[in-house]
Amino acid sequence: MTAVWAHRGSTERARENTLASFRAARECGADGVELDVRTTADGVLVVHHDPLLDGRPLAGLDAADLPAWLPTLEAALGECSGLAVDIEVKNLPTEAGYDPDERTAVATAELVTRLGPASPVVISAFSMTTLDAARAAAPLVATGWLTLAAFDQLEALHLAVARGHRALHPRHEAVTPELVAAAHDLGVAVNAWTVDDPARVRELAAAGVDAVITNAVGPALAGLGR
Repeated sequence: MTAVWAHRGSTERARENTLASFRAARECGADGVELDVRTTADGVLVVHHDPLLDGRPLAGLDAADLPAWLPTLEAALGECSGLAVDIEVKNLPTEAGYDPDERTAVATAELVTRLGPASPVVISAFSMTTLDAARAAAPLVATGWLTLAAFDQLEALHLAVARGHRALHPRHEAVTPELVAAAHDLGVAVNAWTVDDPARVRELAAAGVDAVITNAVGPALAGLGR
């Protein structure tokens, strides 16, 4: 069965990447959530998509400076207990607060390991360097490479396998039945992002994708007859 993961929680019902959005995703029937993680100046893992908060780099703020609605990763994982969780590590060289030492990836992998199996977790990233750092820190935690539609997906698949990663997260337009079959033959899961059209969700499910990441949980579930 193709799983439905709520992109940053159920953003139709609550502010994205908040505990309320994760609760709403569960209430909507989502099988899991996708969320984003960054690190504060004092080393706390927090859930936030953008590198800036109110115009200031999040990496330059202490956790005590953050608004109450912005959760720590640990709190988010607690809220999502029992759901699958795709943790996207944010750390690109073009963004404020870039950390070449990949401390966010390492700390995320270590936190997931410490908390144990309350939720099935995959750590994802657009940067292979970030993904490699997470896998090196916790080899037993699943890791997935986020790829853009313009990538050669079969080439990306084989690179991911060579680096020991267990999932490929392609932009949904790039997903084909052939890609999914090739990935499954290699023991790699395919989780497609971000798809809100129920007809496309059905196509992806027919192709055999393991999960779809969506902003529209209800329509996605309906498109799958759930």
